[in-house]
Amino acid sequence: MRICGICDVMTIEITLLGTGSPIPDPNRAGPSTLIRAGGQVLLIDCGRGVLQRMAAAGASANTLSALLLTHLHSDHIADLGDLLITRWVTTFRPDPPPLTIIGPPGTSEVVEATLRAFGHDIGYRIAHHADLTTPPPVEVREHTTGQVWDRDGVQITVAPTDHRPVTPTIGFRVEYADGSGTASVVLAGDTVPCDSLDALAAGAGALVHTVIRKDLIAALPQQRIRDICDYHSSVAEAAATAQRAGVGTLVLTHYVPAIAPGQEEQWRALAAAEFEGPIELGDDLHRVEVVAGG
Repeated sequence: MRICGICDVMTIEITLLGTGSPIPDPNRAGPSTLIRAGGQVLLIDCGRGVLQRMAAAGASANTLSALLLTHLHSDHIADLGDLLITRWVTTFRPDPPPLTIIGPPGTSEVVEATLRAFGHDIGYRIAHHADLTTPPPVEVREHTTGQVWDRDGVQITVAPTDHRPVTPTIGFRVEYADGSGTASVVLAGDTVPCDSLDALAAGAGALVHTVIRKDLIAALPQQRIRDICDYHSSVAEAAATAQRAGVGTLVLTHYVPAIAPGQEEQWRALAAAEFEGPIELGDDLHRVEVVAGG
């Protein structure tokens, strides 16, 4: 596996749509990552501002193949309602297929509650537009392990992660195979190191991992903020996971606190102390291409 900027061979493209956290940041949208593979467009989590970032990345709600949710914390699903409504009102083909939403148990309840919350809006639009006759179509699948997607060379597998007391939580492995080989990307979501993530990420071309700076957070006076240290991975812990799993490239995201200008290499050095491969980090819309091996 290798990473390149412009390639003629089959690739999986990763776009960090939102690299922020629950704390509003004018420069970073909420947690969300876009995966393009084999003509399919997958959105992993949908934090605040995701639709604007999708537009900047040349994607849109009405072209999504599926929405994948790692867990149901508010910062990872903040724009779920906007996504569902926008996809519905901007899809003009007759009898559009439902949006597939794959997430842990509890996802169905959250989606149903979100659609109820937008019930007045949905009713207004059905009353106003003759070609809108039913609410936004969705197909929710709840999983904690195993293969959940197999379409046109793209396969998705899930495995449990450890973000307790948030439970269950899952990570995703996306693989795209054709005659030239298989490209693979694992998206960890929020988690501490765990054996199931190591197994999911084993040998992947890239691991996209959320990270926090525990050394900085532990010094803050607010206990509620310090609490996040016990269920997130530090930069070093995420890098150690990547090293154990033997991944090709480590992609960091969901920075807490946000990376200050000029501090990128400090974060990279913390990861490099544990991981021997390439390390990618950056602002929203940072892209990485994972190329298939032989």
